[in-house]
Amino acid sequence: MDITQAKSIEISDKHIFEKYFKDFEPEISEFTFTNLFAWQEFYEFLFLEYNNHLLIFSKNFLQEKKSPISNLDDVLYFLPPIGENPAKMIFFLFRAIKSLEIHKIPNKLSNKIKEMKEFNELNLELKDDRDHWDYVYNKNNLLNLSGNKYRSKRNHLTAFLKIYDYEFHLINNEWLEKCKELQNKWCITNECQKHKDLKEEQKAISRMIDNYSQLNFRGGILLVDNIPVGYTFGEILNKDTGVIHIEKAHTNYRGSYQAINKLFIENCCQEVKYINREQDLGVDGLRAAKLSYHPDHMINKKILYKKLL
Repeated sequence: MDITQAKSIEISDKHIFEKYFKDFEPEISEFTFTNLFAWQEFYEFLFLEYNNHLLIFSKNFLQEKKSPISNLDDVLYFLPPIGENPAKMIFFLFRAIKSLEIHKIPNKLSNKIKEMKEFNELNLELKDDRDHWDYVYNKNNLLNLSGNKYRSKRNHLTAFLKIYDYEFHLINNEWLEKCKELQNKWCITNECQKHKDLKEEQKAISRMIDNYSQLNFRGGILLVDNIPVGYTFGEILNKDTGVIHIEKAHTNYRGSYQAINKLFIENCCQEVKYINREQDLGVDGLRAAKLSYHPDHMINKKILYKKLL
């Protein structure tokens, strides 16, 4: 395998990724072309096909953006291989490449890896990556907000629907410009320029909006008195699950987040049972918010690396 043949992810590569995602349905929220393409600049992703597997990695991420677990130089950052036998490909990678870590490994795959003899032969270790676990919700719970545990959120939603003269529209090129305007205002309010993670998210959102006609994700915008107050971008992750990539709203409109959540799911996720609302990145406020919606289950992700002898 010659990793020097790997190339950056470009919009013209969408068909390659979508073939793999169709043949090997993804479980983790990272595995949509929209998500990978949107965050390309931040991660500096490279990809190549090898032995009928799609390999996605970054040469620079663990040198420039995040410290590796492995106390080694020039550690490559890999996502789980996509193909018929990702466990076998993972062991091949650890034999072929001196320094690497594989991140975002979902529980089913990590359990399989631990049971195989190569795990010990190669002196590998798995570490929980709680900050990147995906929150997965029963769609009907998010739609209906039924029961005592959702009382306060249901009250906020009811207030929004009663108080405001609102409209919800599916996105098109015209509404995307309004989403961009809303995002810029949201960033001013939340001082994105002072927070590195919010600055990077802003770049990813701009990349999504600028390439919407080719990415073709789903989205909706919420207006009150013709003023944009919230928007959401998402898509179908697999046959059972939709994924929310971006959700923003102005909190000075009571219940705006509950409203955009309900209206997007109602209009854009009819065919699925679950909604994946991605990870909390270890941010306390975000973790509390995601837990407050009572996930049906979490997608546990781990990091695989080689222990030092």
